[in-house]
Amino acid sequence: MNIDTIKKEFPIFDEKIQNNDLVYLDSANSSQKPKVVIDRINEFYTKQFSNVGRSVHYLAVAATNLYENTRTSVQRYINAKDKNEIVFTKGATEALNLVANTLGQNYLQEGDEILITELEHHSNYVPWHFLRKSKNIKINFAEIKILRLLTLDQATV
Repeated sequence: MNIDTIKKEFPIFDEKIQNNDLVYLDSANSSQKPKVVIDRINEFYTKQFSNVGRSVHYLAVAATNLYENTRTSVQRYINAKDKNEIVFTKGATEALNLVANTLGQNYLQEGDEILITELEHHSNYVPWHFLRKSKNIKINFAEIKILRLLTLDQATV
């Protein structure tokens, strides 16, 4: 794959920032969209927009079917056993909170330990931190060596 070919799919990279090519490094927060996604979102908002799963009128049924068909497509793409294993979230932070809270509330018990790296993003630390307080669990941090290698044998509290 050629990076220039890939970048051509994203209209925002045609923009110049102070006469320089755009370099976008905040993808964990907001990822840029390729033209095909922008076009499909525009088509949905202009021709198909409605609530999903909340009404029985034509547009709502059509939107719900699109949503559920997407769930089935993702199921096939990642080889999930059931389409109901697919959960859509607004982004990585919401997904991390959902996983941490669901697993934490249902499976973690006092004295259990969570292992994360010392380089974790805030969004992957906060839900575990709250669980540490409410469930009396430990958080251990795997040290990152100077060469950026993850070492599991030297996890520290």
